[in-house]
Amino acid sequence: MDRQDRKAAIAAYKERKPAFGVFAVICEATRQAWVGRSRHVDNQRNGLWFGLRMGASPYASLQAAWREHGEAQFRYEELERLREDYPEIGRMDELKARQALWKARLQATAL
Repeated sequence: MDRQDRKAAIAAYKERKPAFGVFAVICEATRQAWVGRSRHVDNQRNGLWFGLRMGASPYASLQAAWREHGEAQFRYEELERLREDYPEIGRMDELKARQALWKARLQATAL
């Protein structure tokens, strides 16, 4: 990748629109689930998996299950995404409410 392509890629990354939403991490071995919310639900998996692989996840129960069962037993699932034109003023409150709803539905732990 030359310098021009790199600059274009960085500019595109900085200009991308946020994708507010709710996601779940599910352990296939135990059916245990963790539910979280994010401004970039489309890219959240990358950060979570990196922390888990490094053994540095801030979520102790998720990290313990990851150590016990291994990466192959986990999947990331985008549960819900707010529409792009959702009013900014109530966005975080709506995400918290939807996270609580999915946490109850899946009998999950909050992230």
